[in-house]
Amino acid sequence: MRFSIIIPAFNAENHIRKALESIKMQIFRDFELIIVCDSCTDNTEAIAREYTDKVFTVENHCDGPTRNRGIEEAQGDYILFMDDDDWWIHEYVLTELDRKLREENEPDILCFSFIFKDWLYARPQLPTGGYWIATWNKAWKRTSIGDSRFGNVRSKSDVQFHRQMFSKRLRVVEFDALMYYYNWLRKGSQTELDRRK
Repeated sequence: MRFSIIIPAFNAENHIRKALESIKMQIFRDFELIIVCDSCTDNTEAIAREYTDKVFTVENHCDGPTRNRGIEEAQGDYILFMDDDDWWIHEYVLTELDRKLREENEPDILCFSFIFKDWLYARPQLPTGGYWIATWNKAWKRTSIGDSRFGNVRSKSDVQFHRQMFSKRLRVVEFDALMYYYNWLRKGSQTELDRRK
């Protein structure tokens, strides 16, 4: 198995199909899709089961342990994370990631470009140096993740995971190719709620 795609989902019935359709349309097919439904009270789980049989239900009420459950189930060489309200922007994402990973001799982390906030372009590395603290614009080598896990927090659990991974002095490769749409500040999203506090 080449890729494990992990989506933590919470009451996402109104938007998760766009994320799932962007995965379904991929030309490259050597992947597994893992959806972890956290405390869902709507039809998210039923929708998820239309796309994969690897659907798990948890009652974590936060995205960190929910993502961790996905890591525990993953079998792929590389793990890719996607939020339930984001999507990949074309059908060659996995094709291009696989090509680049092989070309770069299987790095521990591959960081790729994304767009957000009315189609602003974000390269893998910040203009000030360092990398975006986000899990979804990277391919993470599963064996390099080891015992690193997301924090048990309500939001921004990716900060702890990101710091753990980049403190290991792993081999990181940048791939300035557009792959992902980050649905920044979707009404009702956790990011939008955090910014209003």
